[in-house]
Amino acid sequence: QVQLVESGGGLVQPGGSLRLSCAASGRIVSIYVMGWYRQAPGKQRELVAKVTSGGNTNYADSVKGRFTISRDNAKNTVYLQMNMLEPEDTAVYYCNMGITAMSTYRYDNYWGQGTQVTVSS
Repeated sequence: QVQLVESGGGLVQPGGSLRLSCAASGRIVSIYVMGWYRQAPGKQRELVAKVTSGGNTNYADSVKGRFTISRDNAKNTVYLQMNMLEPEDTAVYYCNMGITAMSTYRYDNYWGQGTQVTVSS
């Protein structure tokens, strides 16, 4: 059974930084895409950033130049370094991975449980 476990959320002042981590565990054949989404109260879940196994990245316009996504394939882990945080970045952040699991040999979409990021003075 594949699981994603996130860590690193919390409360930070405007202009501060946080680093989110998400590790996948279980019997995994391969992970194609790793990404982060967020959902603020009353809003739809939106893509923040994603990175493919080939290293191609995609960022939301609102975070370009402030956030950096990276992955460690040996650890099945994705990171999101968030700098120059703004109150508008306050949301629950969800890890997302496209994984082929050994139990099914099928490519499926997996989600983490979410971690709260609050930017406030």
